[in-house]
Amino acid sequence: MECNVFQTEIGGRTVTVETGKYAGQANGSCIIRCGDTVVMTNVTMADAPRPGMDYFPLGVDFEEKLYAIGKIPGSFKRREGRGSDKAILTSRLIDRPIRPLFPKGLFNDVSVVATALSVDTNIPPEVFGMLGSSIALSISDIPFMGPTGSVVVGCVDGKYVINPDNEQRAKSTMHVYVSGTKDAIMMVEAGAQEVSEEEMLGGILFAHEEIKKQVKFINDIVKKVGKPKLEMELYHIGEDVDKAVRKYADKKLDKALDTFDRAERQANQDALQADVMEHFKDEFAGREREIGDSLYYMTKEKVREKILSKGVRPDGRKTTDIRDIWCEVGVLPRTHGSAVFTRGQSQALSICTLGTARDAQKLDNLDDEETKRYMHQYNMPPYSTGEAKPLRAPGRREIGHGALAERALEPVIPSEDVFPYTIRVVSEILSSNGSTSQASVCGSTLSLMDAGVPIKAPVAGIAMGLIKDEEKNRLAILSDIQGLEDFLGDMDFKVAGTEHGITAIQMDIKIKGIDEKILRTALEQARVGRLHILGKMLAVLDKPREELSQYAPKIITFSIDPEKIGDVIGKSGKTINKIVDDTGVKIDIEDDGRVFIAGVDPAMTEKAKEIILAIVKDPEIGDEYEGPVVTVRDELGAFVELAPGRDGMIHVAKLGKYVGHRVNAVTEVLKEGDTVKVKVVSFTKQGKIDLDLVEKLTGDPIEKAPEGQWKEERPARSDRRPHSDRHSHNKGERGGREKRGKAHSDENGDNN
Repeated sequence: MECNVFQTEIGGRTVTVETGKYAGQANGSCIIRCGDTVVMTNVTMADAPRPGMDYFPLGVDFEEKLYAIGKIPGSFKRREGRGSDKAILTSRLIDRPIRPLFPKGLFNDVSVVATALSVDTNIPPEVFGMLGSSIALSISDIPFMGPTGSVVVGCVDGKYVINPDNEQRAKSTMHVYVSGTKDAIMMVEAGAQEVSEEEMLGGILFAHEEIKKQVKFINDIVKKVGKPKLEMELYHIGEDVDKAVRKYADKKLDKALDTFDRAERQANQDALQADVMEHFKDEFAGREREIGDSLYYMTKEKVREKILSKGVRPDGRKTTDIRDIWCEVGVLPRTHGSAVFTRGQSQALSICTLGTARDAQKLDNLDDEETKRYMHQYNMPPYSTGEAKPLRAPGRREIGHGALAERALEPVIPSEDVFPYTIRVVSEILSSNGSTSQASVCGSTLSLMDAGVPIKAPVAGIAMGLIKDEEKNRLAILSDIQGLEDFLGDMDFKVAGTEHGITAIQMDIKIKGIDEKILRTALEQARVGRLHILGKMLAVLDKPREELSQYAPKIITFSIDPEKIGDVIGKSGKTINKIVDDTGVKIDIEDDGRVFIAGVDPAMTEKAKEIILAIVKDPEIGDEYEGPVVTVRDELGAFVELAPGRDGMIHVAKLGKYVGHRVNAVTEVLKEGDTVKVKVVSFTKQGKIDLDLVEKLTGDPIEKAPEGQWKEERPARSDRRPHSDRHSHNKGERGGREKRGKAHSDENGDNN
C-alpha cells in the first residue's frame, strides 16, 4: 500500500495525517498523530439500505483502548466492555457536526469508528477523533458535504488558546469544543467559569479561524488521495404523490394546526394522517411512506411560515416568551435534598444525595482523572412523553443530557476543603416537551440548595431555537423551545449559567451552519431568558439551607501526619475497624493525611475524631488518659489502653500510692475491664510508657488514699547493693550493670 503523509500545525503543535497504509478495506481511513497521541479513524458504508429503512442510520463510536496509556482494564475479563461515559460523550461530539452534512435521502448504514491507539494525557485524543472523522469521510467515496474542522479553545489570562495542554486547562476559564465548515459553525460544546456572552462568542469565533485553516488542509489532502464520490439513488418523494397530497390536505392541515393546545393539535394531526392515508390507499398503493413524508414536510413548512411571517409559535407565544414556570422544594422527606422544576409541559424532579469520599465515582478512561466527587445523572422514562414502552438502561441521549447538566453546575460546586462530601444529583424527567436537560439544571440547583450544599451561585438553563429561510433571507430565534419547535427547527442551542455568566453551552445545528450574527443574538436572548428563570427559582428558595438534612451524614475533616496513617489503620485494619464498630461512623483517610469522618450522630463523629487524634498524638509526661485495663499481670502491673493500638503500664509497686499501702498483686486493686484515669510519668529506653493511677472510674470500688499517705517501702541499707557496685564505671563491672539493665528490659518487655 502507498503511504501518504501530510503535516500541519494546530495550536502550536505539529499534527501528522497518514493515509493509505492501514485498514485498506474501509471506504476511508486515516491516522492522526500529535506528539505521542495517535488516533485511527475508519469509515464504511453499506452497499444498500436495509429493507424498510426510513431514516439515516449513522453510527459513530469513539473507542477507548486502555493499552493506549499502558493500563490493563479493571473488569473481571480484563478487556474493554461498554464504552465509558467519556467515550460516549466523545462519540456524540464526533456525530453532531457531521450528521447534517450527509445528503437527504441517504438511508445506507454509515459507520464511523475512531480508536485511540496511544495517548499522551497532555494531548487529549477527543479532538483528533473529531478531526479524523472529517478527513476519513472527505477522502472516502461516501457522499459527504464536508469537510469540517474541530478544535478545543480555552482562555488563559485573558488570551484564547487552541487545544490547551494540562497546565493551560487548569488555568482556563473555558473549555469549548467547536466544529464547523469554512463558512459556518456546526457544533459547540462548552463548559465555563461564569464567562460573559462576549467572552464566549470571542472564543467561538477564534476557534472558527483555526477551523478554516483545517478545512483548507483537508481539502488539499482530498485533492491528492480522495476517492470520487459514489453516485447514489437517494430516496425522494415522487412529484405525483407530493402534488396530490398537497392539493387534498392543504386547507385541512391549516385547520388541524389552528390551536395552541398541544394535545388537541396532535389529535387533529393524527386524524388528518389517517384521512389522507385512507384517501390515497388505492391511488398510491405501496407508497404510504411518500404520502406520510409529504404530509410531514407540509406541516413543517406551515409551522415555520407562521413563526417567520407572523411571529406566532405553535403554543401562541412570541419569539422571546418563556413558558409558565412553577417550582417547589423539599418534596421528598427522607432524601437529603429534592426539588421539582416545571416549565410548560417539561417537568424535572431532581434529588440530591450526599456521601463520603469513598462514594466518589471511580473512572477507568484515558485521562489522569481517577475519581469524580460530583455526579449528575438524567433519566427520561417513557411515561414522560405519554408512551408505553419497556424501561431501558440510559442511552447516549440520557448520558449526554446528564453530562451537560453536570458541566453547567460543576463551576458552582464547593471545593472538597469547604464541603467534604461526594454529591450525586439525579434528575427524573416526569414530563417532556422540550428543553428537559435545562429543566434538570434548574431543578438540580434547587435540590442542591435544599440539601444545604453551599453552591457559589444558582444556575439556570434555557434552550434556544432557530427558524431560518435562506431563500428569502428571513430568520427567527426562539426562546425556550418546545418539542415541536426542536423537531421542525434548525437549531437546538442550550445555554446555562448564573446571574454573572455562562457555565455551559451545547449547540446542535440541522442546517449547514450559523454565522456570528445569529450566535450573538441567540446568546443575548438566552441571557435575558436565563435571568427571568432565575428570578422564578429564587422566589421559592433564594439560598442554600443552613442545616443539612437530619438523614444526611455529618462529615468532619482534619489532617494527621501521613507517617501515622499506619497506626490509625492498624494491623490488617484492626484498629480502624474497631473505631468504626464502636462509633458507627465511616472513616476515609487520604494518602496526604486528610481524614474524613462521616456519621449521622455528631457525638459519635467527634468521638471517632478524638480516638484518632489520641492514636497519632505522641504522649508527653503529664498527659492524662482514660481507658480500660486490657491486661493484668499480678507481679508486674496493669496494662491500660490509652488509644487503640497503644498501651501503657501501671507498675504494681505504684498501685500502693493509690490505696495507701503495699500491694502484692495487681488484682488487689485492678482487674481486666476496669476503666481508669492515668497519667504519663516516664518513658523507658525502649519507648514504653510508664503510668500512674490517677483514679479508678469503674469496677470494684476501692478507696483512694489521701495524697502522700504512703511511700513505697525500701529495703534496709544493709540489704542494698554497695554504692560502688551500683555506680562503678570499671570495665570489669560494666557487664553486670548491663545484665541488670537487660533484666529490667525483659521485665518491662510487654509494656507496649
